[in-house]
Amino acid sequence: MSDEAGSTGRKETALHQHWCEHPGCKKWGSFGFAAGKPEPRWFCMEHRPEWKPKHA
Repeated sequence: MSDEAGSTGRKETALHQHWCEHPGCKKWGSFGFAAGKPEPRWFCMEHRPEWKPKHA
């Protein structure tokens, strides 16, 4: 039995662009950080915050 019977293709064609949230920075935000359920905040390599392990 196939799961593909009657399925439809995805209609999303938009590219999600994440820019660095550091004030004044115009670089691509390739690092997303979120704690819990809030939306992630995006930063470039230069401005990314240091990741703090939950149980350190």
